[in-house]
Amino acid sequence: MVTMDDVASRAGVSSSTVSHVLNGTRKVSPATVQAVQRAIQELGYIPNTLARSLARSSTSTIGVAISALSNHYFSETVHAIETECARHGYMMLFVDTHDDPEQELRVVTALHHRRVDGILLAPSTGSLALHYLQANEVPTVLVDRMMSPQFDQVGVENTLSTQALITHLIEHGHRRIGFIAGRAGLGTTDERVAGYRAALQAAGVDFDPQLLVNGGSNSEPARVATAQLLALPVPPTAIMAGNNLMTLGAMHALRDAQVEVPGQMALVGFDDFDWADFFVPRLTLIAQPVQELGARAVHRLLQRMASPQAPPETVRLAPSLQLRNSCGCL
Repeated sequence: MVTMDDVASRAGVSSSTVSHVLNGTRKVSPATVQAVQRAIQELGYIPNTLARSLARSSTSTIGVAISALSNHYFSETVHAIETECARHGYMMLFVDTHDDPEQELRVVTALHHRRVDGILLAPSTGSLALHYLQANEVPTVLVDRMMSPQFDQVGVENTLSTQALITHLIEHGHRRIGFIAGRAGLGTTDERVAGYRAALQAAGVDFDPQLLVNGGSNSEPARVATAQLLALPVPPTAIMAGNNLMTLGAMHALRDAQVEVPGQMALVGFDDFDWADFFVPRLTLIAQPVQELGARAVHRLLQRMASPQAPPETVRLAPSLQLRNSCGCL
């Protein structure tokens, strides 16, 4: 069993310093705190007092670690999770990860130390928290981002739905279709790019690497990526954005370039949002079943808490295609 002395040795500090970091009983330099936290993560150390407490009691609290403040889709997901937690008599304790691996590890560790009964996590690229959660046997469900089959996972089917929307554009005569991909390293990004390429291949349309650009899962990089597509010697006639923020960035770039949608450019995207039906043009988007996603994630976590030794399960939910007129078909 890993001890506090083992953590101290790995971090190159005294056992008392480790104790101060864990209990907040004395000010410790940020560099030392980081070294101790890294040692705890690498060794999978859990304080004995916490282990005893977790073994004998429940706090009726579920921790949620998701980067929600900057993305409307995740905000809706958190709301759905909170509703389902309340329905089962659990309180939700939410912390924003800001999609930063180090922040994610800090908040997951903090939730664990606060004795939450389980954790729902949308892991960031290069997640540092997964090893900690696994080493400490924390009941965990990964939400939206399918990062590891060693955990329970609940998310949306991305590949076939993206393929269907790109196929829809091809059936309306488009052969040069730009795709604005999300942040590299995310499973959702890889799956949606795979759907884009599969649709092209199935229709016999050659893949042009210049038409696949990185929008960084956010509006400003997507605006820049869209401008890059428009500047090509032969620009696309249609563009798909890989999430809601990137759709907004693409719209911004098209407006700046005075490109009319859908007359001069068809525009579609992944993630429906409340006001998409009120834009001019109305946006054709893939809608994720957010309420069902939140409910199934909580339900799966409750099952994991009740049966810690059961094999992990991956749940895929089917999104729906909201056809409006930004694709030029209505």
